[in-house]
Amino acid sequence: MVAEGRRKHKKIEFVEGDAERLPFPDNHFDAVAISFGLRNVNEPKVALAEMYRVLKPGGRVLILEFSAVRSALLKPLYDFHSFRVLPRLGAFIADDADSYRYLAESIRKHPDQATLKAMLESAGFGAIDVRNLTGGIVAIHRGYRL
Repeated sequence: MVAEGRRKHKKIEFVEGDAERLPFPDNHFDAVAISFGLRNVNEPKVALAEMYRVLKPGGRVLILEFSAVRSALLKPLYDFHSFRVLPRLGAFIADDADSYRYLAESIRKHPDQATLKAMLESAGFGAIDVRNLTGGIVAIHRGYRL
C-alpha cells in the first residue's frame, strides 16, 4: 500500500514506522490520525502516548476504529455477518477464511468507545469526544493535546 501511495502521490512523504516508537521529534505535528490500525498495535497505550508526544500543544488526534455496536437490533445481525458470513466470503473470494476470522475476533477484543476514551485521557488528551457511525460498528475518537 505504501508503494502504491508513493506512486500516486509524489508530493507526499511516506514514512514507515512503529506506532509504539514514532520516528518523529516531540511537538512536531498539528494532527495525528489512525484508521483501523490501533487494534493491530501490540501496546495501544504506548502508541497513544507516542501520538501525544509528537503532537504540538493544541494538536489533535483522530482515531477511526471498529467499536462496540450500540443497537440491540443490529448487534446479532452484525455478529452473524462477522463470524459466519465474512469468513466464508473470505474463503470463497480470497481463499483465506482465517484472515477474515481474525478481523472479526480483533474487532471484538478492541476496547469499546468508553474504554478507548479513558485510554486517551490516561495518555494526556483532553476535550475528547466520540462519534458513533453505523450504530457503533465504527467510532471516531477525537482528542486534543492541551
